[in-house]
Amino acid sequence: MTPATAAPTPVSLPPHTPRARWLHCPVPLPDPERRLVCFPHAGGSAAFFRDWGGRLPGTEVHTVCYPGRAERIDEPPARDLRVLAHAVASAVEPLADRPLLLFGHSMGAAVALETARALERRGIRPAHLVASGSRDAPCPGPEDSAAAQDEDDETVVARLLALGGTDPELAADPEFRSLVLPYVRDDGRMFHAYLPRPDDPPLGCPVTTIVGDADPDADLRPWSTLTTASHREHVVEGDHFYLVPKPPFALIQAL
Repeated sequence: MTPATAAPTPVSLPPHTPRARWLHCPVPLPDPERRLVCFPHAGGSAAFFRDWGGRLPGTEVHTVCYPGRAERIDEPPARDLRVLAHAVASAVEPLADRPLLLFGHSMGAAVALETARALERRGIRPAHLVASGSRDAPCPGPEDSAAAQDEDDETVVARLLALGGTDPELAADPEFRSLVLPYVRDDGRMFHAYLPRPDDPPLGCPVTTIVGDADPDADLRPWSTLTTASHREHVVEGDHFYLVPKPPFALIQAL
């Protein structure tokens, strides 16, 4: 790891949670060449990446478990994306004895960005950050988070179906809606409230963006200006959830 030079910034942390609660490792490796940490999208869970373990030779895959869903359903959801990322960085830090790759999809790309910043403040520079479902473009203006907060169930479900990645039959199930829609809304509020700050430091690690050629809903972020290292964008076939039928293993393996 190359030490970073940014000065530490104090961030309040949620109550201590064991690292095992924050990260799942589907297929532990005895002596990995590197580690890949995967950050799910808004409304997603660690299960989204459950099949990635063992698919990248020499790479040990860890998936981030956000609070408020799946096995952490009893915990309050995250309200501040930067605080969430700082907590993830604390869980990831012990894994930095090997090169670290961070892979975030959609909202997860922003969480990965802030996690990378938190790690660099601690003197740990990730080997690479991959922002999936995001393209290199100026950020849109501030969104009205109150509007997202007031969306009814049908509007939220329609948005999920338009993005892809959600089975329509499952989305119609009342039990699914009562369990999943609350944390989908919470993630949306948190993501809408996450805005760039003038004093945000650039990363020192390379960034790769991957976006589907039929994805009108890609997250927009000026990735080429968010790092002092290299940036490269790959356009692949598919929509916002291009990685469900065709995970970008070859692109990751080549990094």
